[in-house]
Amino acid sequence: MDTAFAESVRGTGASIGALYLLAPDGQLLHLDLLCGAPAEFAAPWARVPVAAPAPIAVAVRERRLVWVGSQDEMARSYPRTAMVLPYPLALVAAPVTGSRIWGALLLVWPATRPPYMTDRERGHIESRCRRLARILEEGVERGGPRDPGGRLRVVAAGTGRRSTSPAMAAADFAERLPGGSCALDLEGHFTYVSAGACELLGREAGQLLGTLPWQSLRWLDDPTYEDRYRAAVLSRSPVSFTACRPPDGWLDIHLYPDASGISVRIVPTGTRPPPTPAPGAPPRTVTPARAGRLYQLTHLAAALTEVVGVQDVVDLVADQIMPAFGAQGLVLSTADSGKLRITGTRGYTPETVERLDALPLDTRFTPAGHALGSGIPAFFSDPGEMRRLYPEAPQVSGKQAWAFLPLITSGRPVGVCVLSYERPHAFAAEERAVLTSLAGLIAQALDRARLYDTKHELAHGLQEALLPRTLPGVSGLRVAARYLPATRGMDIGGDFYDLIRLGDTAAAAVIGDVQGHNVAAAALMGQVRTGVYAHAALGTPPDEVLSRTNRLLIGLDPGLFTSCLYTHLDFARRRVTLASAGHPPPLLRLPDRGTRPVTVPPGPLLGIDPDAVFPLTEIPLTPGLLLAFYTDGLIETPGVDLDDSIAHLAHHLARADDRDLDLLVDDLLGEVSSTAQRPDDIALLVLQNERGRRPENERGHPENERRHPENEI
Repeated sequence: MDTAFAESVRGTGASIGALYLLAPDGQLLHLDLLCGAPAEFAAPWARVPVAAPAPIAVAVRERRLVWVGSQDEMARSYPRTAMVLPYPLALVAAPVTGSRIWGALLLVWPATRPPYMTDRERGHIESRCRRLARILEEGVERGGPRDPGGRLRVVAAGTGRRSTSPAMAAADFAERLPGGSCALDLEGHFTYVSAGACELLGREAGQLLGTLPWQSLRWLDDPTYEDRYRAAVLSRSPVSFTACRPPDGWLDIHLYPDASGISVRIVPTGTRPPPTPAPGAPPRTVTPARAGRLYQLTHLAAALTEVVGVQDVVDLVADQIMPAFGAQGLVLSTADSGKLRITGTRGYTPETVERLDALPLDTRFTPAGHALGSGIPAFFSDPGEMRRLYPEAPQVSGKQAWAFLPLITSGRPVGVCVLSYERPHAFAAEERAVLTSLAGLIAQALDRARLYDTKHELAHGLQEALLPRTLPGVSGLRVAARYLPATRGMDIGGDFYDLIRLGDTAAAAVIGDVQGHNVAAAALMGQVRTGVYAHAALGTPPDEVLSRTNRLLIGLDPGLFTSCLYTHLDFARRRVTLASAGHPPPLLRLPDRGTRPVTVPPGPLLGIDPDAVFPLTEIPLTPGLLLAFYTDGLIETPGVDLDDSIAHLAHHLARADDRDLDLLVDDLLGEVSSTAQRPDDIALLVLQNERGRRPENERGHPENERRHPENEI
């Protein structure tokens, strides 16, 4: 795998490559292999949700190659990715697909390459992805799947020599520049320093080799300078900046990167005077945050703006924030009715969670209460520190270090986030500052998520109250139904269905769609369903049921329109009578699997014309006949003709197994139910007539044919 991956990066001419593998649940992509950049750079992107608006996630979600040819295109199409990757570059994300989707391959080029991709390049990348998929499948056959959550491995692409000694580093440097000063490897360590560079930097070679510039040269310890280095590594383009070596030595520093490292040329500028320090300014005592940490914080902040529910916040903190700070445990609690209710944990036993759940807000058992009450984070580097103030807490959790982060927004307590460690952990000033800032973002995200969950529960409860909890049993009729809410808005809509028993020899099926998917649509849906039910129970013909319901809606004047399909099943006469108010036609499937839409001339939508007429359509009710009623959310796809969508659904229904109607319904909904975004809600009702139909084990056998003389008629 490592060899094939490295060959894919080298063969496509990419400067950086990454292989992401899909987690077993299909919701998360894990970075498995990296080439051309240090692992530290990839930390913000080590785990990418499949639903994220990022190129690598889109490639997996939509099973297509995603090409981004420039920084401007990145900003237009993927603004969140552009915010945390603000470098001139081009990239492609391609799905790794074989017998199933395994993950995706990410390739990055400098912005100097043409901002387009040829068909030949596209085919070459797709071929590489198929090869990677075959290797993954062979690995499964040989003894088990590759662990998508395993340790990230950085592999060499095989381009250029590796700088393993000062002599080889000097040779690499000589190839890159006509006259050199020093060289860095891709992780930023000095690998070669000339005598002139030592003089300008004010250090001997032995003091610099193997160190990072911002560690061995304190005057370079500034996120701005580290960012220039990151820009050189990621963009593979020359970068320049000016720095002041105290007290007044201004230097121009030029970085020239390639696949083996970075050549650095340092020349004195002598043109810029040093700035005059403010009088009486206190000495700087806090180490500035590393650029990598700042980028990580930016990435996490962007991710927190996109979470929806409380569980999303828990998953984000667990999947991205915990690894970013090296934590092994998480407890996320919310303030509710004077208690701290645990909403999510990682790395704790159920017994420990039960002991820590529902503590009072002013608890003295752990630091959580004091942190939330004071609004001041609490950090404990080892059990001894914790034990001095909270003697029982270390024994309960078994952890060795803790960060208690109060979650407060607009002066209002939301909850507490606790990160814990299995070994003692010294919290540097930089880390404390970043965690404190992050706590505010988590608080806002959690507060929004709780509000969303409350609205979602309200909407779900209202929807359940308006739709039938169970459908009535009708002798000789098999029934299955589903409702899927839209993923936009309040997860509530106006789609409805119903089955009405009309004595022992008849039944009615109705399906409809009120315009919109909000509370108003749901309320009108309840009124329409009640009106249809009331008229149907009186034995009213289908056209009259729709006419009377139409006049009811016009009288209510809700400002919304409704489509509706009403079907009367007469088992005595073996007839099906249908009337439609602008609703998509039902699908009919015969026992021989012949499937087609029923031609039902539609009348106008309900709520428009008080004198509307709804034509009737009759079809025979034969044994084994199956009818599928649906709303337009199941068939409407942007850019696809409606008739083509209905034909595709009919083809799908013809191939479906009807032995279990619930499984058949799941099969028909399979494509849309797995989609992350549904712009419209969906209702689906399937009926099958079993009256007069012989059991499955009695059909097709000559001896059974002889037992039933009526078959000879």
